[in-house]
Amino acid sequence: MSTTIYRDPWGIPHLRAGNALDLAFAQGRNAAVDRAWQIEVDRHRSQGTSAAFLGEEALAWDRFARMSRLDDTAQRCLAALDEETAAWIGRYVDGVNDGLEAGAARDPRFAAVSLSPGRWQPWTPLAVWLSTHILFAGFPTKLWREEVARALGDGSVELFATDGPGTSGSNGWLVGGERTATGAALIAGDPHRFIEDPGIYQQIRLACPEFDVVGLAVPGVPGIAHFGHTGTVAWAITNAMADYQDLYRERLRRRGDAVEALGPDGWRPAHAHTESITVAGGDPVEVEVIETERGPVIITTDDGSEAVSLRCPVRAGAGIGFGALPALLRARTVDDVDRAVEQWVEPVNVVQAADTDGGLLHRVAGRVPRRDRANRLRVVPAWESRYAWQGTYEPTPRAAVDGFAVMANARGLAAPLGIEFAPPHRAERIRQLLDEAPSWSAGDMSRIHMDTYLASAAPLLDLLAGLEGLGPEAAALRDRLARWDRRMDVGSTDAAVYAALRSAVVLKLSASPALAGLAELPRLPEVFLPWLALVPRVAFALERLLSPGALPGLDAEAAVREAVEEVAVSAPSGAWGDTHRLAPWQALPASPPEEWPSVSGDHDCVLSTASVPGITDRSARGPAARYVWDLARRENSLWVVPFGASGVPGHAHLRDQLPLWLAGELVPVITDWDSLTEERDEH
Repeated sequence: MSTTIYRDPWGIPHLRAGNALDLAFAQGRNAAVDRAWQIEVDRHRSQGTSAAFLGEEALAWDRFARMSRLDDTAQRCLAALDEETAAWIGRYVDGVNDGLEAGAARDPRFAAVSLSPGRWQPWTPLAVWLSTHILFAGFPTKLWREEVARALGDGSVELFATDGPGTSGSNGWLVGGERTATGAALIAGDPHRFIEDPGIYQQIRLACPEFDVVGLAVPGVPGIAHFGHTGTVAWAITNAMADYQDLYRERLRRRGDAVEALGPDGWRPAHAHTESITVAGGDPVEVEVIETERGPVIITTDDGSEAVSLRCPVRAGAGIGFGALPALLRARTVDDVDRAVEQWVEPVNVVQAADTDGGLLHRVAGRVPRRDRANRLRVVPAWESRYAWQGTYEPTPRAAVDGFAVMANARGLAAPLGIEFAPPHRAERIRQLLDEAPSWSAGDMSRIHMDTYLASAAPLLDLLAGLEGLGPEAAALRDRLARWDRRMDVGSTDAAVYAALRSAVVLKLSASPALAGLAELPRLPEVFLPWLALVPRVAFALERLLSPGALPGLDAEAAVREAVEEVAVSAPSGAWGDTHRLAPWQALPASPPEEWPSVSGDHDCVLSTASVPGITDRSARGPAARYVWDLARRENSLWVVPFGASGVPGHAHLRDQLPLWLAGELVPVITDWDSLTEERDEH
C-alpha cells in the first residue's frame, strides 16, 4: 500500500491514497503519529482506565465510564453496523495501531506517566465518540431540576431554565448565493466546546479517486463528521439542544448475587457485575456495574436499594449512525448530505449544507425517542408504564432557507425536541449582523465570528439604571455603565467593571434565603456536580432571576443595590482581558502552570468565550475551531483552530495558530497539491 502525505505551511495533513480503505488506514496512522497522547487519553477515558496513569483526579470519570458501559455500548454499535462501514472503521484502527509506537516516541508525556501505547480495538473509535458526547445533551440537568423541586416546589422546576447556558453549543450560518459576492453560498461558524489542549478538532484533507474532502475531524474517529467541504457540497452542524436521554428512578432488590429491578411488569432480573479501577498512586477501586431494562445504573444509594439509570438511543438499540460518515465523504449534493445524516443517531444536531448547484439544506438530524414530556424534565419512576419509550422517534424538523439561516442553539427549528435552549442573543445578533450588508464574501465572516456585543447585559443594566439613592461612588459607576458600549473586549475597562458587578450580583442572589435549600451540593457522583452547583446556575439564569417576581423572597433590586455599592469602592482598575484568560483542559497540565493569553468575548457574545460569573472570569469554553466554506471556489475557504495541527510538545505547529485564533484571523484552505510539501510514507 502506498499513501502520500502532504503538509501545508501550517502543518495541516493532506492525505492521498489509491482507495477509501487505504485512505482510512492513512488517516488512522496520521492521528496516531500527530496526536498519540490525545487519542490514547481518549481511548482510556472511553474504557474507564485513565486513572491508571492520571491518578485519583481521573477516578470520577472512570467510574462513570464503567457504570454507563461506554465501551460495551461501542461494541454493540459496531456489531450493528453494515459490513462496509465496519471494514472502513477497521482499516482506520489498523492505521492507528501501526502508528502509535512512533507517535508515542515523539511525546514525552508517555514517559512522564509511565504509559505505554496500547492497542486499539475495532470498536474503539465508536467508544471515543460516545465518551466525547455522552454528556453533550446535559442529562444531569434533570438531577438539578429534582433538587429545585425538592427545595422550591414542583412549580419552580423550570425556574433556572435559562433558555440558558448549555454545556455545549455553537454558532453557524448559511448565506444563500443571492446574498454573496460570488453568487454561490457560504457556510460559516464556530463550534463551542470545552477548549482542550491538544484541540478536539483536527484540520485535515482526505483524498482518493472516490472523493476529495477537507474538514474538521475528531482525532480517533475516521472521516469528517461535523464540518466538511467536498468541493461540490459543504456542511456544518450545531447542537440542536434536543432532549434524548432519560433518567429513571429504580428500585433494586438483591437475592444473593443476583440483582432485580422493579419495572412496569414487576421485578425483573438486572445485569450486575463488579469491575476494578486501577488508580496511579492509590489502591484499586471496585465499582458495581448494574444495568436494568431501562439502561445502565449511574447512581446508587449507599444501601443499594435505589438507583438512577440512564437510557440513551445508542444503548437502547438505535446504533451509533456511523454509516453517515463514509456517506458524507462521498456526498456531491445537499441531497446526498440529507440522505447521509438521516442515519445519524446522537448527538442530535442542526445541519446546514449547500452545494455548487444552488441547493440548500437546513434540518435537524438524530434520534429523539417518543415518550411522556415528564421524561424530558425530571427523573421518572421506572415502574410506571407511562414513562416507557414508545418504540418510535420524533420527526426531525427542517426549514427552507430564505436569504440566510442561522443556528446558534436557540429555540427555533429544534424547539419541539427539547426543553432548554441557549438564550436568543447569539442567534439574533448574527441575524442582525448579516442584515447589515447586502453582500458577503468569505473574508468578511471574521467580523461575525469575533463580535463581542453582550445583549444579555440589558436586564442588569436596566435595573441598575433605575436605582436611586445610591452613594456617590455607586452612582458614578451606574452612570459609567450606562455609557458602556456593551462590548466584552480584552482592552475594555468598562467590561471588567461590568463583569465584577455581575459576579457580585450573582453571589448576592446565591446567598439569598430564598435559595438556601439549593446551597449545599447533594451527595451525587462527582462527575455530575458541575450541573448541581448553585452559583453557576444563578449566573446563567441571571436574566430570568432579575425579572420581577421570579421567585418569592428573591429581592433582585436589593441584590443589585448592595452589589453596586460594594463594587464601586473596589472596582477593578484593569481591563477585561486581565482576568478573562483562556483556561484549556489538559490531561497532564504543565508544572508550573502555564500563563494563558487574554481572550475577548463572553458566554452570550457571538464570540462565546464562556466565563462563570461568581466563580471565575477564566474561559474554559469557546470556539474549538472557526471555518468558512465557500461554494464558489473551495480554495477561498478559511479555517483556524485554537492551537495547531500537531499535538506533540515542542513541535513547530503545536500552537502556531493560537495568535491567529485570538485575533480572529483564519488561514486559507489550500487545495493545490503543488502548493503542498510532500512526505513519503510507504507501508
